[in-house]
Amino acid sequence: MKIFKRIALILALASMSLLAGAKDYLATDFGAKADGETLNTSIIQAAIDYISANGGGRLVFRGGDFVTGTIYIKSDVTLHLEAGARLLGSLNPWDYVRDPDANWTSMIFSIKQKNIGITGKGEINCRGFLVATKGVDYCHLGLIDDPLKLDRLQEAKRPENLHFYKCENITVTGITLRDPASWNQQYDKCRNIYVDGLTVDAKSYWNNDGIDIVDCSDVIIRNCDFDAADDVYCFKSHSKDGLSENILVENCRGRSSANGIKFGTYTLGKFKHFRFKNMLIEDTYRSAITIATVDGAQIEDVEIDGLRSIHTGNPIFIRTGSRRPGENPYMKDIVIKNVYAEVPFDKPDAGYMYEGPVEDLPRNVCASGIQGIPGMPIQNITLENIEIVYPGKADPNYAFRGCTKAELEAIPELEKSYPEFSNWKELPAWGFYIRHAENVTFKNVKISVADVDYRPAIVADDVNGLNFQGVKIDQPSADKKKKQIITNNVKKFKNKK
Repeated sequence: MKIFKRIALILALASMSLLAGAKDYLATDFGAKADGETLNTSIIQAAIDYISANGGGRLVFRGGDFVTGTIYIKSDVTLHLEAGARLLGSLNPWDYVRDPDANWTSMIFSIKQKNIGITGKGEINCRGFLVATKGVDYCHLGLIDDPLKLDRLQEAKRPENLHFYKCENITVTGITLRDPASWNQQYDKCRNIYVDGLTVDAKSYWNNDGIDIVDCSDVIIRNCDFDAADDVYCFKSHSKDGLSENILVENCRGRSSANGIKFGTYTLGKFKHFRFKNMLIEDTYRSAITIATVDGAQIEDVEIDGLRSIHTGNPIFIRTGSRRPGENPYMKDIVIKNVYAEVPFDKPDAGYMYEGPVEDLPRNVCASGIQGIPGMPIQNITLENIEIVYPGKADPNYAFRGCTKAELEAIPELEKSYPEFSNWKELPAWGFYIRHAENVTFKNVKISVADVDYRPAIVADDVNGLNFQGVKIDQPSADKKKKQIITNNVKKFKNKK
């Protein structure tokens, strides 16, 4: 699309202008110590303030470990971390600020600034596991309030690595982000964001997302490698007037103990014009792709083109819900194509420090889902050139869901629940479950199951316009007379081989 070419040009020009003619200042010239012990917060902040006030430039960190608490990047300033340089988070929870505008805690903030960046081959490491566990100790002493009583602080009270709020022209390239205490990097209500070539290792504590884009516009994320304990690419809306649009993610790898690509869970505003290209998603306990609107958001024009997902708990989960009374969410014009996915029988995220829970049992391996709610169908969904391999082994004596009209209509809606594919326990299909949808097209879709599965491949219920073109179902263990496609309350069904 022309709009994404325009975004790429704008962001490239913004990045070049950020660096062109920028004066370099060494952090050590301001007195910063790279000894891994000295707390440099006030020195680094004074350096940033000076550079911003004197025409802008780069604050350069050369080899060594610079310890800091919360610092704020100001307009026209880039932090540049050379190879071998690390910004290490203080191990004292009191050295971090919960910003009153952002209402979050972070190691590095930028609030309402322009032309800012973080570049280089160095590392930012909050040392979040140690910071978070010390925070829990302070909770036990009564020094920090812990309303959740889960022996972990709420997300916003634990420091992220990066948090940008209401900023414009952001460039973050090349660096390694490691060990946040909460979400890793959050961009909230920002515009013109360019993220390229990051390495993210964020899997040592709860809620360690890879990247969170909240109500932002004109965003490019490319050539990144994420390893996250929580969702990798997470798109949210925190306000009803929020808008996320013109977002491109390409040539990225993501490993996650939760979801790979995820819209939600907070979905209050609008999401428009998203493109994902050439993606690799691995080891997801939840879904490789989750597109959900449960708080009233409007999601439209999303295309995922080229995704390989190995060892995923669930390939595709598309969901509308209604957690907030009076809101009318909708989702339409979603295209997912050129996808290959493999679902294991065992737990796909085994080995993570914080693995996904096991309370969703008993259930057999879940199908992919396109699941709206009554009166608010998901509209215009196209799946093209898709191949999914399921493990089978579904045991009706362990968990059972029948396919009679009465049994299908008895499946609970759960429109107010947190949107996860496993909420329904057992689903009536092993391949795809489609309910409350309009104009769904499967073109050149192949689903196979490696072992016995008592369920049919596809179940569609309350669908207006179901178009199958070249759908192939492969279940070698099944009786040839087994009916693999079950429909209930389906209008305008075409099945062209």
